[in-house]
Amino acid sequence: MLTQSHFVDLPTPTGVMRTYVHRPTGDKAYPAILFYSEIFQQTGPIERAARLMAGKGYAVLVPEVFHELNPIGTVLGYDDAGRDKGNADKAAKDVQGYDSDNRAMIEYLGKQSWYNGHVGAMGFCIGGHLAFRAALQPEIKATACFYATDLHNNNIPNKPNQHSMDRLADIKGELMMIWGKQDNHVPTAGRVLVHQKLTEANLNFTWHEFNAQHAFMRDEDQRYDSELATMCYQLVLQMFCRTL
Repeated sequence: MLTQSHFVDLPTPTGVMRTYVHRPTGDKAYPAILFYSEIFQQTGPIERAARLMAGKGYAVLVPEVFHELNPIGTVLGYDDAGRDKGNADKAAKDVQGYDSDNRAMIEYLGKQSWYNGHVGAMGFCIGGHLAFRAALQPEIKATACFYATDLHNNNIPNKPNQHSMDRLADIKGELMMIWGKQDNHVPTAGRVLVHQKLTEANLNFTWHEFNAQHAFMRDEDQRYDSELATMCYQLVLQMFCRTL
């Protein structure tokens, strides 16, 4: 399937959010995926992953997750400076800003002739958490979270009921949680805690753990595992095919 790409600058309560749109060519209507990047925003690996999903028949929206804190078009490097800046942006952004970002994208989709009314979410690293956060929106029918960071940590002091894990009752769609057992960002105890809470909340979810490190889906990283990546894309596409 051939794809096309463009961007749109969406208004949000916290400023303009550049959002990259990758979708099949032609005039047909397709389901959509809100696709969340790592802290580095839309890098080459993220764009290629989004275009891969678009080629499977989805309209894929990739927002600049820290649009309030950077000039439009910012892409951080996979180096110490990029990591430090991305982590600082993560700490600086109020979690409620992600909720308004999600609303802006969902409302934008509702006005597009190429959108068929079915939407899911997907993301890597912090983007895995942000996809989980998107699942709080009632329109989201299915969500794939790859090695989602900070779900096991409550790092929002003095803000009760704002952490994503405090709002599990708001999740109505299906979840797919994918992890690497050797991920130093999400230790075994953290994964056990997340699994326990999702089970206690009686959510509809599947759980996959692989012998892999953090960022094993990133095709420019020495931790990249192409065989596992292919398997995971198949799992996610099966879920989206059923639900979207």
